[in-house]
Amino acid sequence: MRISELAQRAGVTVHALRHYERLGLLLPARTASGYRDYPESMRREVVFIAMARRIGFSLPAIGELLPAYRAGRLSITRMTDALEERVAALDAQIAELQALRAQVIEHAAWLRAQRRKPPRKTRWPKAPTTPSSKDKR
Repeated sequence: MRISELAQRAGVTVHALRHYERLGLLLPARTASGYRDYPESMRREVVFIAMARRIGFSLPAIGELLPAYRAGRLSITRMTDALEERVAALDAQIAELQALRAQVIEHAAWLRAQRRKPPRKTRWPKAPTTPSSKDKR
């Protein structure tokens, strides 16, 4: 099948398929005229890649899982381990974002407190008086 048909059937864009190919995740055959020719089995791989991307796996991480997936050797244990690693990474991101959120709230509270304070009158020190040129005579 051609790239546009695969994109439609797998629910991804043609641009995404070309990107996956550039990264070596997909290796379509070529017709005599140079068109990409995707076998039906590649639809399953593209769906796997798209689903993994949606839950936040990086393309390099997907690239590590894909050979076993293609060969039918991606065990439930391996996939569960990968998902648990992803959950741990998400938990770390959430903790970082919560800490950042607390800091932003603290800054906003400080600024509100500054707004409530009466403006400080700045008194500049008086300039020292120097004798004028008339006084020197």
